[in-house]
Amino acid sequence: MVNVNGNYLKLRGSYLFSEIGKRVREYSAANPDKKVIRLGIGDVTRPLVPAVIDALHAAVDEMGAEETFRGYAPDLGYEFLRDTISRCDYKAKGCPIEPDEIFVSDGAKSDSGNIQEIFGVNNRIAVCDPVYPVYVDTNVMAGRTGVFDEAKGLWSNVVYMPCTAENGFAPELPKETPELIYLCFPNNPTGAAITKDKLQEWVDYANKVGAVIIYDAAYEAYITESNVPHSIYECEGARECAIELHSFSKNAGFTGLRLGYTVIPKDLKREGVMLHSLWARRHGTKYNGAPYIVQRAGEAVYSELGQAQVREQVAYYMRNASYILDGLKSAGFTVSGGVNAPYIWMKTPDGLSSWEFFDHLLSAANVVGTPGVGFGPSGEGYFRLTAFGRFEDTVEAVERIKKL
Repeated sequence: MVNVNGNYLKLRGSYLFSEIGKRVREYSAANPDKKVIRLGIGDVTRPLVPAVIDALHAAVDEMGAEETFRGYAPDLGYEFLRDTISRCDYKAKGCPIEPDEIFVSDGAKSDSGNIQEIFGVNNRIAVCDPVYPVYVDTNVMAGRTGVFDEAKGLWSNVVYMPCTAENGFAPELPKETPELIYLCFPNNPTGAAITKDKLQEWVDYANKVGAVIIYDAAYEAYITESNVPHSIYECEGARECAIELHSFSKNAGFTGLRLGYTVIPKDLKREGVMLHSLWARRHGTKYNGAPYIVQRAGEAVYSELGQAQVREQVAYYMRNASYILDGLKSAGFTVSGGVNAPYIWMKTPDGLSSWEFFDHLLSAANVVGTPGVGFGPSGEGYFRLTAFGRFEDTVEAVERIKKL
């Protein structure tokens, strides 16, 4: 008889966003006359910019001609895209990242879940609390997290780094020494960011203890403050200890196209082995490739016209973020984030739990957000609102919340 992977049975209930979708569907079915405004799941709403659309059309035409048709993409991704990423995302910022250290994929979510496969099961992970659930869940599936404590909502073999109002929602260096450290800045869900000096402390710590940092930079395009780094490779010594994940989903609206990349410098070694080589082998065997058409679209994001158009979209979402942040703050709610990220982190009013406030907000204001506890125990009593909706809907949602 076939055995199932018992680690999957350890996963806690349904996936956070699946549970949100279920509750919203049930409410909408029972109240078809209500207009529900979604400020919950972090999907973008603005259409692809014209420069990207033009590149897609041109690439489709190429695929329809024998002399320009392309089949399987190269394992690392097409050279034209990797060269462009190296030049524009790294060397322009003074970061010495070469094209062959960049692995193109179908998105940062896939890479953030798959990257743990190149590490041994006995490595202990450290995560911010609260944080994007995929980091922990994929390590649960791998059998790396130990036993779950129902009362505390914690895994026995995970080092949790609380991000609370007291520390500005930024983690402190862990007291226990982990082997793998997941960092996400600007942060999902809190919207917090850290300065370059603070990030340098993490790089120094990782190099000191021999840990590897898995750095999720999916929201770097939303950074507005000059002292906040866009890449961990802006820090000295990061090439020896850090892997960086990037996405085209939030900066260029590719949630429906799927495109991202991971950087593993060749200087990053553990036990005498280049992690770059392990990931290259993994890519070659289980490649989550992005099609030629999509990679050409990604290249167009870096054109002069593409950059101008994408910056306009980012500004649109940050206008939403500012409206939510200022509007709720003026109404007396305790809120943060929204400055370097399209997320607002809101303290639930009247002592309500995260899920109690979710249900109250949905029924009383017909607004959907994300319960903070779904991102970790320290998220209890908090709520995430996203800025990815239409501006008109964002304004209406804020006015509804003010009336609660």
